Amino acid sequence: MGTSDATAVAPLDLLVIAASNGDNLKLAQRFAAAGTALGLRASVLDLVALDLPLYTPAAQAAGTPPGVVGLQQQLAAAERWVICAPEYNGSTPPVLTSAIAWLSVQGDDFRALFNGRPVAIATHSGGGGHTVLAALRLQLAHLGAHVVGRQLVSNAHQPAKDDSIDDIVRRLRHLHPLSL
Repeated sequence: MGTSDATAVAPLDLLVIAASNGDNLKLAQRFAAAGTALGLRASVLDLVALDLPLYTPAAQAAGTPPGVVGLQQQLAAAERWVICAPEYNGSTPPVLTSAIAWLSVQGDDFRALFNGRPVAIATHSGGGGHTVLAALRLQLAHLGAHVVGRQLVSNAHQPAKDDSIDDIVRRLRHLHPLSL
C-alpha cells in the first residue's frame, strides 16, 4: 500500500486514504471499488500501514522519514482523493494529523500538495462523526483543497449506502486539480 522512495508511482484518478485500519479501511475499499466501477484508476492508501513516526519539531530536525517521501509521491500522483477517517475525541485521528504535518513541512510551500486538489471526506465513527468531518473540511480548505460539498457519515447503526458512495465518487470525478 505504501511505496518506497525508489519506486515510481503510477498516476491515479482516485486515491482513497484510510486513516484507520478498521471500519474506515473497509469504507475506503468501498469508495475505491465504486471508482473502479465508474472507470477510474483507483487505489486505497492505508495510513496506518505506513507506520510513520509522530511528527514533532525534534523528529523533523532528525530528518524526513523515508515513508513521508513515498506518501507525498502517492498523493501527488492522484488527481483526486477521498479521505475516510474516524472521529477521535471530536477531531481527526492522530495518524492523519501527523501525516498532514509531515507533508506540510516538505518544500517551501506547505499548501502545494493540497492546493486546488479535489477531495471528498467520509467517516465511519462510533460517535456522530460530524465533528471530524467539520475539522477535516476546515483543515483541507485552509490547505487550499477543493472539498466536495457532499460528505458521508456512517456508523454501526447507519451504515454507508452504496448509492451515497457512488454519488460522492461521481461528484468528485467531475472535478480536476487546478493547474497553478
